[in-house]
Amino acid sequence: MKDLSGRKCLITGAASGIGRATALAAARAGAHLVLTDIAAAGLAETVELVRAADGEVLDAQALDISDYDAVTAWAQRVHDAHDSLDVVMNIAGISTWGTVENLEHRHWRSMIEVNLMGPIHIIENFVPPMVRAGRGGHLVNVSSAAGLLAFPWHAAYSAAKYGLRGISEVLRFDLERHDIGVSLVVPGAVHTPLVGTVQIVGLDPDDPRMAKLRGAFVGRAATPEHVADRIIAGIKRNRFLVYTSTDIRVGYWFARKFAWPYETAMRYANRQFSKLLPAQQDSMSR
Repeated sequence: MKDLSGRKCLITGAASGIGRATALAAARAGAHLVLTDIAAAGLAETVELVRAADGEVLDAQALDISDYDAVTAWAQRVHDAHDSLDVVMNIAGISTWGTVENLEHRHWRSMIEVNLMGPIHIIENFVPPMVRAGRGGHLVNVSSAAGLLAFPWHAAYSAAKYGLRGISEVLRFDLERHDIGVSLVVPGAVHTPLVGTVQIVGLDPDDPRMAKLRGAFVGRAATPEHVADRIIAGIKRNRFLVYTSTDIRVGYWFARKFAWPYETAMRYANRQFSKLLPAQQDSMSR
């Protein structure tokens, strides 16, 4: 799909961050947008921004993608009004970090429901009609560098992001015979509102060390607009793995080629992170 002009394109997480930037980039490329996000006010702002730039929004619906019935009802309405879509982008997501002794069931469950089951709900409602239409198309799943590498404290988050990676690898080949491409986006640090809302279980968010950690993250983070440009380029070039920064590309190559040094680096990273834990928790983890 070398040209998005006139293509009907669904984007989740469109209220802010990567989702909003991608909606604006796709609109500039001529796509006709179908947008959703759980944040109604932010979604409305995105619609206004797209239309102010002469872009076309076919439909915008505030909903929770983890709610299968809500997604299914919306998909029926979209298909009744606009027929099957050409591009489906799963961008919406949330983030929670923490060591296994601090994570609660609700943290694990929210990561799976939003970051894995949410995209599955979108896929099962919007991709089969693309297949039946026989016009080809493209599916984009935004995973994470944490879907490639074993970052400290990311067990719950990575459970969903590795799962989305697995789905994408299978669908890459399954959908090829229908001329539907698949892209797996693996961002590293990105400066989005998620930076301020990420929950790190067991740590005081006001701890000065946390502020320093966030500052270091933001200092090396890509902009949402850069990530959006990489996503659009990935669609047009039919790339499976879409990197948004060189460090993740090199890190993943390193992990595959040099297992022992990679394991050493991950152990070192975990020791460094453990220094952020309160003294009692740190002693219990040893």
